[in-house]
Amino acid sequence: MGQGTQALRLARAGHAVTGIEREAKLIAVAREALAAEPEGIRGRVRIVEGDGRDTGVHFLPGSFDVVLCHGVLMYVEEPDALLAGLARMLAPGGLLSLLVRNGDALAMRAGLAGDWAGALAAFDTTAYRNRLGLDVRADRLTTLTDALAGIGAPLHAWYGVRVFTDLAADDAGVPLDGDLDALLAAEERAGRTDPYRRVAALLHLCGVRG
Repeated sequence: MGQGTQALRLARAGHAVTGIEREAKLIAVAREALAAEPEGIRGRVRIVEGDGRDTGVHFLPGSFDVVLCHGVLMYVEEPDALLAGLARMLAPGGLLSLLVRNGDALAMRAGLAGDWAGALAAFDTTAYRNRLGLDVRADRLTTLTDALAGIGAPLHAWYGVRVFTDLAADDAGVPLDGDLDALLAAEERAGRTDPYRRVAALLHLCGVRG
C-alpha cells in the first residue's frame, strides 16, 4: 500500500479498499492521510500490517475482485511467492494489476540521457539503481506472462507507462491544461500501441483469474 495514495483515490471513488503494508512508517503516513478524509471515505478503507506473501494469515481465498500491486515487485528479489499470495486473494474473474519496471527496456533511460556505458551495461541485466538510489530489479514481459499463467491469472492485457516522459525531471512543473491533455493523450496512445509500449519505462499488466 505504501503511503496510501492509490488507496485513498479508490476510496474517494466509492470503492471499499484494503491496503496491506509492512513498513510501520508508511502505515503511519497512510493513517494520518486517512484521518483527514471525511467519515464516509474513512469507513471504506481498512489498513492491514503485513506482507503480500502472507495473505493467508489475513484473508480468505477469493476475498477481492481487484488486487493492485504497483511499484512493488522491483523491491522483491524472488517475486513468485508474492504473486501467488496475491492471486489466491482473487475471486473468480478477479483482476490482478501489476505495475513493474520494464526489464526489456532498461537501456532506454541511460541511452537517451547520453550515458552510453550505462546503456551498454543495461542490455544484459535486469538489475538497476532507481531514482531513490536503491539497487532493485526489473521484470520482463515474457517472464511475467508465464508467471501469471502459472498462478491461474493469465495475462489479459498489458500497457506501457512513461513512454515519452521518463526523462522528465522530478521537479518538473505540470504542463498547462491544453499541453497536459495532449501529453496524457500521447502517453495513453503510445502505451497501448506497438512498438512504443515495448520501450516504456514501466509495464502495466492485467491478469484475470479464471
